[in-house]
Amino acid sequence: MSDADATSEPTADGDAAGDTLVEVVRAVGHEHVSADHASTFELTTDDWLTPAGDCIVGVEADRTPRDFAPAFREACRDPNATIEATLVVEAGESEFSETITGRGDPDLTLLDDRSMVGRTSDYTDDERTILVDGDGAAADLDRDLVAALANGADLTLRLRVTPDA
Repeated sequence: MSDADATSEPTADGDAAGDTLVEVVRAVGHEHVSADHASTFELTTDDWLTPAGDCIVGVEADRTPRDFAPAFREACRDPNATIEATLVVEAGESEFSETITGRGDPDLTLLDDRSMVGRTSDYTDDERTILVDGDGAAADLDRDLVAALANGADLTLRLRVTPDA
């Protein structure tokens, strides 16, 4: 992945709210993607997945939280920051997109070098957590999107953090 894929882009209206920071992660689905977990979703750099990994929606991720820009990680530590995780799945002629929105937390370290987890809870005691208090998890994802991932479709995760004004 090139440095150009990790970007900082200004807020849509260019106001004093500060910068919106973006990180992009590419992964693929796997035959064992079930997306049944009710409180988390996860991407991993592992190239395998067992049926027990019911929160994992993508394998072979090309980046981890440790690779994220320091400014992005710092912005995620703002408890009032909004963090959007948009999953885009390309499956042949079809494209599916879904966004889970959560918030930042001062205890987010974003230093894991293997996987990343979005959570509906406020649990932060783990270097993998990328957002807390999310409005959805793996089980909430569109079932057509999940079926495409189970068929090995390409997945792009776009993480966007907007710090509090």
